[in-house]
Amino acid sequence: AAAAAAAATTRHAAAAAVGLNASAAAAAAAAAAAAAGAPQPGRSRLLEDFRNQRYPNLQLRDLANHIVEFSQDQHGSRFIQQKLERATAAEKQLVFSEILGSAFSLMTDVFGNYVIQKFFEFGTPEQKNTLGMQVKGHVLQLALQMYGCRVIQKALESISSEQQTEIVRELDGNVLKCVKDQNGNHVVQKCIECVDPSALQFVINAFKGQVYTLSTHPYGCRVIQRILEHCTAEQTQPILDELHEHTEQLIQDQYGNYVIQHVLEHGKPEDKSILIASVRGKVLVLSQHKFASNVVEKCVTHATRGERTGLIDEVCTFNDNALHVMMKDQYANYVVQKMIDVSEPTQLKKLMNKIRPHMAALRKYTYGKHINAKLEKYFMKTANPITTAASSSPAQSSLPGNSSISTLTSAACSTVASLTITTPTNSNVTGNLTIGTPIMIQENGINVTPVGQTSPAASSCTVSTNSSSATSVVTAVNSGLGPIGPPTTNGVL
Repeated sequence: AAAAAAAATTRHAAAAAVGLNASAAAAAAAAAAAAAGAPQPGRSRLLEDFRNQRYPNLQLRDLANHIVEFSQDQHGSRFIQQKLERATAAEKQLVFSEILGSAFSLMTDVFGNYVIQKFFEFGTPEQKNTLGMQVKGHVLQLALQMYGCRVIQKALESISSEQQTEIVRELDGNVLKCVKDQNGNHVVQKCIECVDPSALQFVINAFKGQVYTLSTHPYGCRVIQRILEHCTAEQTQPILDELHEHTEQLIQDQYGNYVIQHVLEHGKPEDKSILIASVRGKVLVLSQHKFASNVVEKCVTHATRGERTGLIDEVCTFNDNALHVMMKDQYANYVVQKMIDVSEPTQLKKLMNKIRPHMAALRKYTYGKHINAKLEKYFMKTANPITTAASSSPAQSSLPGNSSISTLTSAACSTVASLTITTPTNSNVTGNLTIGTPIMIQENGINVTPVGQTSPAASSCTVSTNSSSATSVVTAVNSGLGPIGPPTTNGVL
């Protein structure tokens, strides 16, 4: 028995060796044939020569009886697609007449589907209508197929409304199956985008009692959003009612949060208010959640003025430790940033003063640095000396007695290179203004031009005082005020 087993093993080994040698020989023969210019098995001489670039000026008319073969080849398919975009009616008809008999197989082919799509895009109305008829009876099968689903989508964009209705009707009874399919969900979305809502009531009916399940599905959440965008108010209301029943869970779901954000961004005011109300009182907790924090940001952005005030006040009334936790949290810090971006001046001041004591601590945290940058920018702006001077020293027609002009900012001549002040050599008093009193010009907080002198770069702007009136000086300065330039590194303009 042992001897027989050994002999059998030897025979199998020999047969395997022969098989390997035969395979190697076949591969070598194929390579030799290719080198000699012979076509690969299953490939015509014309396609082989085309692939080897032996026909640099090949035209569609040269492909007679080879259109289907070329359509199923990577390079041949691309060639036909390019030619169809500029083809004559006769050339289009030549191609169309050949592919029509193999239309369904081409729709599901990795390369052939693109040729069919090109006809839906560039074909004549009659050709589009004929191809639409080829789709009928196969809609569900195509919708669930990787390449066929693309053909259905392109067809829905190109055919008449009557054919659209006929095609979508074939999905009735299989809506949920398509929605949860990686290919079919794209077809359902396209149906909602392109087809009249009155023809889609069966889709809405299929969603009854399934809204929460679909909203938490990676594909279903997309379809729910398309319904909210394109369907009528009567159709979307039942969807929204079910969403409101599960708001708290959806806000924290990895897919459901996108549906809630969509309602906050595009929904009716009453629906937005319901969602924002569900967030009130939970801002701190939800802001630290990976998915819910996105919803809180949308609430702050799209809330009414009163609702936004309530959300920000809720943060401001937290104890300091809680706000500190938000600012250094990897998710909640974005909520605080959004509040800083959209809050009104009074609220912003309150929020910034609440954050300010934490500036030193925020520098230690990766996520706190973003808020720190906004904080520094805010206080730099509010402490701007030019802004302060402009608000506290408006243009006047007279000056207090015995006062002297001691400082003028360089903003008085912001549109010119520099400033020169010319005064009489003799000091005298006219009214309440002392003329000839030393006048200093400051640029970025540094005295650059003493009385009677001209700075090295100054020659373009001259303000002269004379004995007539102090008003001329003030008027001349204020009339020259231009746009404020960028701050220097120390924050002073």
